Amino acid sequence: MRQKLKALKYSSQRVQDFLKARGKALNVCQLPSSTRTAKEAAETIGCSVAQIAKSLIFRDKHSEQHVLVVASGTNRVCNKKIEAATGIHLDKADAEYVRDRTGFAIGGVPPVAHTSEPVTILDPDLKKFDTIWAAAGTPNSVFQLTVDDLDELTNGRWIDLAE
Repeated sequence: MRQKLKALKYSSQRVQDFLKARGKALNVCQLPSSTRTAKEAAETIGCSVAQIAKSLIFRDKHSEQHVLVVASGTNRVCNKKIEAATGIHLDKADAEYVRDRTGFAIGGVPPVAHTSEPVTILDPDLKKFDTIWAAAGTPNSVFQLTVDDLDELTNGRWIDLAE
């Protein structure tokens, strides 16, 4: 996959700056096609849907804290499993809440560089892959990383979360 030489959009540059500041030699790529959904991302990148680390934002019903769930692209999140493991009661987050808490719009939310620190939950099914792909701030930007990178960059908790 080749990255175009044009400048990154502001949101993607935020992600790139975050990665660089943490000493990661990971590169944000802006692609010509949509990566808004896991299926679109996989088709555009040329990987399996399961290798897409989709970032889903919820709100904790009790604390109003935003909760980032990074799940394999093929998995549906089981709220009951997360609640049993963490005590967090996941509630839907609307587009305004997502943008306010993360600084990113739905369809481009990355697992990193949020404007406020989320509670982060990671899907152990992602550990099946040597490399995974995550959104990078816009509906057509991504970056490739390992699960070790994901773990280090998010300080997330690995929880069986698939339905």
